[in-house]
Amino acid sequence: MSAASLVVVGGGPRALGVLMRLAANAAEVAPGLGLRVHVVDPHPPGGGRIWRHAQSRLLWMNSLAEDVTIFTDASVTCDGPVDDGPSLAEWAVGEGRETLHQNGWFDREQPMRSTEFAPRAVQADYLGWAWRRTLDRLPEGVEVVHHATSAVALDDLDDGRQRVTLADGSPLDADAVVLAQGYLAQRPSPTERVWQAAADGRGLTYVPTGHTADLDLSELRPGEPVLVRGMGLAFVDLFVLLGEGRGGRFTGTGDDLTYHPSGREPVLHVGSTRGVPYRAKLGYDVGAQGPVALHHLRVDALPDVGTLDWDEHLRPLVEREITDLHYRRLFAAHPERTRGTWRDLERAIATEPPGSPTLLAAVERQVPDPADRLDLRLLDRPLAGRAWDSGEALEADVVAHVRADIARRADASRSSDRAVFDGLLSIYAVLATLARQGRISSADRVIRFEREFHGFFSYLASGPPPRRLAELLALHRAGVVRFLGPDVEVELAERGFVARSPAVPAPVRARALVEARLPRPDVTRVTDPVVRRLVASGELRAEGVHDPTTGRLVAGQLTSDEECRAVRADGSAHPDRFLVGPAVSGSVGSGGFVRPGFDGPALRQNDRLARHLLGRLARAGEDTTTLTKEHRHAS
Repeated sequence: MSAASLVVVGGGPRALGVLMRLAANAAEVAPGLGLRVHVVDPHPPGGGRIWRHAQSRLLWMNSLAEDVTIFTDASVTCDGPVDDGPSLAEWAVGEGRETLHQNGWFDREQPMRSTEFAPRAVQADYLGWAWRRTLDRLPEGVEVVHHATSAVALDDLDDGRQRVTLADGSPLDADAVVLAQGYLAQRPSPTERVWQAAADGRGLTYVPTGHTADLDLSELRPGEPVLVRGMGLAFVDLFVLLGEGRGGRFTGTGDDLTYHPSGREPVLHVGSTRGVPYRAKLGYDVGAQGPVALHHLRVDALPDVGTLDWDEHLRPLVEREITDLHYRRLFAAHPERTRGTWRDLERAIATEPPGSPTLLAAVERQVPDPADRLDLRLLDRPLAGRAWDSGEALEADVVAHVRADIARRADASRSSDRAVFDGLLSIYAVLATLARQGRISSADRVIRFEREFHGFFSYLASGPPPRRLAELLALHRAGVVRFLGPDVEVELAERGFVARSPAVPAPVRARALVEARLPRPDVTRVTDPVVRRLVASGELRAEGVHDPTTGRLVAGQLTSDEECRAVRADGSAHPDRFLVGPAVSGSVGSGGFVRPGFDGPALRQNDRLARHLLGRLARAGEDTTTLTKEHRHAS
């Protein structure tokens, strides 16, 4: 059998996960296979660009250390063997303890706690260790070569193979290629380019969307007002870097947490569509040991109508599922706060449209305390429809909202929130499966799933550690952060930017504006040269859709089929080119690491892809002529 060649473009967590499953499955699927795997990434493998060690030590993960693993455990539904390993928390007090001590993170007497939110650079240490562990466990005949550079082109060859060209011009010929570049950087949008040019011409400061750790914030001057659009995780990183990152410090705890300014901070006037920050991560456990079973949104129970309509077929089921998750947990864990039987309310949830008067009446009869009731509209838009006479009155209500959120997210008596949190992960996985199967239209995939639902999911289930929201309130008390309100719009005036919320009478002016959010995924604007060329040539699909709200033509993420094969513009799939990661619609668990014991969808997908790759690569080594024919006639 001839040696086969695989090129993986990208060396972050998702690429690592695929490599781990290749190593675990090789002996069974392709015994004796000679294989050279080329991993192309200018950053250290394992963490890649986003999880690189060289970033501020102040930036944290937004998952507990005990909720992070890169390894396939016994809960994972896959055909390959389990290759169990430690979670981040277990590694930090075991194999990684000395590494973390040497890097100055923790001393030997006080190691990292399992319920701690670790710095991202600690995760980089963990992923780097997992990379080295994987190399040590490669079967005989399989080797991995890391190329600390970038790929600039990917082309098909006449013999059915592919050629990856590196930045120095050297080629890597491959029987198969996996594109796993992670979060793809994008050029500024047309609107952002207009704003940037206008700001430059008027001596103003404009910071467009991007990963906060990569942004140049040096032009934000001490003491000056800065308008900030966005209140998600990018904003959390922003106030960390502009506060503690400029020498400020915190003392005290809880409501007594106090921020002591360094004098180098700007004053951040922040607003967004919701006008409130993402919900804090939950601070308690209810003993859940695995993924949540869904009762309404199930792939096998959906109507056989080909393409599913979001508003007709999917949105009602998503809302019904979330409602079911909330009240099912309430009746099971807190029956003293309910009336009647769960069966009665379950029947109403299953038969009545979400939000219907009949369902609302049933909830009022059986759930006396309004704090125990679920209002999805209010949950998603807590300030919607309200108005304030002054900015001070608005700010008082935002502060009250954040304080209530911190308290509730630490209160196990409100464990229906945990049920919804856990269930959202399963809901997301089902929607991702439908996207991969092509059962969601392009418009619904880009606008409804990738934007609207993903935004709601992130707001509710992917928020910051509670400590960060406590710090936000402390920054507000210190005068470093001010709240603008909901539905904020910003315009460019002659002497600066002007922010207005329709809920508050007075506008706010500043000479600097920061777009504190990740850019909306649009593969037509990516800067990665490989993806850009493949999209331009039709080798990767990037169909445009019109946003029904703005009328603008937008594109979303890359698309792949159920085998992770790259889908072309004409709808066909390349037989030996594969896509995984957050730039790919439906590539579930895009971050690469998952919660232990929860049958992580990304791990399932990694295993399936690895086994498929090994089968293809084994055949490539045996008969390249057959592979060439398959390439030329790929469906």
